[in-house]
Amino acid sequence: MNDSDRKQLVAAKQRKPQYDELLRKWAKKKPKSLDLAMQDAHEEVFSDTDCLSCANCCKTTSPIFRDIDIERLSKKLRVKPSDLIAKYLHLDSDGDYVLNSSPCAFLGADNYCSVYDARPTACREYPHTDRKNFYQLSRITSNNLLICPAVSRIIDKIPFNLK
Repeated sequence: MNDSDRKQLVAAKQRKPQYDELLRKWAKKKPKSLDLAMQDAHEEVFSDTDCLSCANCCKTTSPIFRDIDIERLSKKLRVKPSDLIAKYLHLDSDGDYVLNSSPCAFLGADNYCSVYDARPTACREYPHTDRKNFYQLSRITSNNLLICPAVSRIIDKIPFNLK
C-alpha cells in the first residue's frame, strides 16, 4: 500500500462517525438519485485508482464464496469443489463459506490474483460502491471505509443532500 492510500485510510478512520451518519441518513431516506451518483463517483475514482498498489482487501478480508463461486474456482484449479473447500474455506458464523486465512491464498507477492478470471463474485463487485439500491449497503460500506481507500473518496464526491 502506498503512502497516499495509507493516509486516505487514516483520514477515513478519523471521519468514520460522520460517514456512518451519512450512510444511515441515506439508508433511511433512500434518495432516488443515490445509485446514479454513486455509480458516477465510483467510475471517476476507479478511473485513476491502482488497486494493485494496495490490495488491502485481499490482504485483510475474505469474500463470501457462494456455490457458483466454488464451482467456477474449482474448475479453474481443476479440483473437486469438496477439495477446494477442505483446503481453502470454512463456514463462518453466518453459515457462509469464507477463506481460512488472510491474506488470500491466491494473492501473489506482486498483488496480482492468480485466479482473477475465476474470482468470487464478492471480489468482482468489491467495494460494492456501484451497486443498485446502494442505500441497503450501509453496514458493508461502513466496514469497507477502513479497508479500501477508494470508498471514502467515492462518498466524498456525493452531495450530502440528495433527493
